[in-house]
Amino acid sequence: MIPEWMQKIEIGPCACCTVSVGKKKGFVQKAISQLFTFFEECLVNDSIAQRKGLLQSLDPRIKLVSMVVLIFAVAMTHDIRLLAIVYVLTLIFAYLSKVEIGFFLKRVWVFIPIFAGIIMIPILFNVFTPGDTLITIATLGSNAHLGPFALPSVITITAQGVMVALTFVLRVATCVSAAVLLFLTTPRDLIFKSLRSLKVPKVYVLTMDMCYRYIFLFADTVRGFYTAKKSRSIKPLPMIEEQKWVGNRIGYTLIKALSMSEKVHQAMISRGFNGDIKIMHRYSIHRRDYVACVSVFALSIFLILVSQNLVRI
Repeated sequence: MIPEWMQKIEIGPCACCTVSVGKKKGFVQKAISQLFTFFEECLVNDSIAQRKGLLQSLDPRIKLVSMVVLIFAVAMTHDIRLLAIVYVLTLIFAYLSKVEIGFFLKRVWVFIPIFAGIIMIPILFNVFTPGDTLITIATLGSNAHLGPFALPSVITITAQGVMVALTFVLRVATCVSAAVLLFLTTPRDLIFKSLRSLKVPKVYVLTMDMCYRYIFLFADTVRGFYTAKKSRSIKPLPMIEEQKWVGNRIGYTLIKALSMSEKVHQAMISRGFNGDIKIMHRYSIHRRDYVACVSVFALSIFLILVSQNLVRI
């Protein structure tokens, strides 16, 4: 008879990787948790690319070219109304591509647009963008200086500064949304093959492909290091000792990576590798691909014409 506790199946990371001593996690354990989150997101990305959605049905080359052209056009657009329309279109395409809107918004807004907003904070003030006052921050009086720079007597947030900051953040969010849609709805191998079909040098494509592949191996190696350490630890070490351990593991990982890269390269050569990776996928362009490409190009041309004041709305 097998005991009941041996018949239970636990789903998720090993308990030794998730248990923590006390209420707070150390920085090493936080890093491991982030690696697990990265693994989960990558698996989710692969599953989204296999769904039967709008963008998944398009040819990868058409998607790649269309998204690059659209991002270029959005980067040149200064009209916040057009940027808002294009951003709403990305949300609609995400919904039609079977991408959860909450997951999509999280992927887009958690990092780059927020950092863009932080960068644009100084533009809000009349020190950098004079204009109509919205909020008065401080009164400095006459002859106010910051080193050799003269400051206005009153520090305010201007309407023009807010508009410039909102336009910049929305532009960044729209570009990031288009790029995220491309990577969520297209398998990684097909993206790299599409780059090769567009005559991108194979050394760059191969380097990016190998880096992506070995990120997973690196994460698994780090998890093994940490699991081994936790299984041999009786109590938490001081912060300085944890940092020394991380430094030692970084050095060991570098040595291991150099050795593994040589072995992998020799193994690839012994199996007939000639500098190019073959993917058993044949492209086929349908009518919907032409319609999508023409539509994106027309929208991009319109955005560029408006940005150059050749068309007024």
